[in-house]
Amino acid sequence: MNSRRSRAWLKHGVRGLLALLVLFVMFRWFEHSQVYHPYRQHEGSPAELARPFEDIRFQSSDGVELHGWFFPAEAQSPRARVVFLVCHGNAGNISHRLELCRALLETGAGVMLFDYRGYGRSQGRPGEQGTYRDAQAAHAWLRQRGFLGGHVIVYGESLGGGVASELALRETVGGVVLHSTFTSIPDMGRELFPWLPVRWLSSIRYDTRAKLPRIKAPVLILHSREDELIRFHHAERNFAAAAEPKILCELRGAHNDGLWEQPEFHKALEQLLRGLPE
Repeated sequence: MNSRRSRAWLKHGVRGLLALLVLFVMFRWFEHSQVYHPYRQHEGSPAELARPFEDIRFQSSDGVELHGWFFPAEAQSPRARVVFLVCHGNAGNISHRLELCRALLETGAGVMLFDYRGYGRSQGRPGEQGTYRDAQAAHAWLRQRGFLGGHVIVYGESLGGGVASELALRETVGGVVLHSTFTSIPDMGRELFPWLPVRWLSSIRYDTRAKLPRIKAPVLILHSREDELIRFHHAERNFAAAAEPKILCELRGAHNDGLWEQPEFHKALEQLLRGLPE
């Protein structure tokens, strides 16, 4: 009788463990699908900006081939030695950032757009550590082209802010721009899915807020109070955590609106750029 009970308890235990394993795998799939929305097809061409560009390929430290576009500054520009390195958000690819690129080029600096692994024409599958390596590889490409680390402004859009803040800890940069960026993925998950134990189970962090006190470069935070996805309090908390010098620029519009069309956007970028070393 005791052996029968033992076998029954063992069966129940195995079934329970299998059920937990299935739930864990489902949560991991759900987590990844919520964070990353890669799009392979390009829906725009860099030629649309009607200025010189390079179609580039380079490799991450773990051998993944990445793709990007480099737009040099005009040769006579006083900011020809400055470049924006754009870390884009979690959806689409670089072809969806051409208007942002146009706005950044108006500052007189150059711009590099690149796709994380799994996005656009870059190989691989996206993941947190992979996106960090990809940004480092893009930074290394710019250094090989002769740009000083202190003249690279890393521009993080939404999820890209989490990538940009990590890059600023790993490499020398001249400034960090956080465009509609969250404090962390667990914070976002708790707000979007309050019924899930996100803080306990989350494996994807992108903890921007925790990194900001250690970033030594100037930080510019661009955010809208009307952002319906990443609420403005994320910007306020990031700003409070960042070390000086720092700038908080309040813009208007929804999360996916063209915030770069506003004059405040350009004024804030100019303020950041004026603080760069010669």
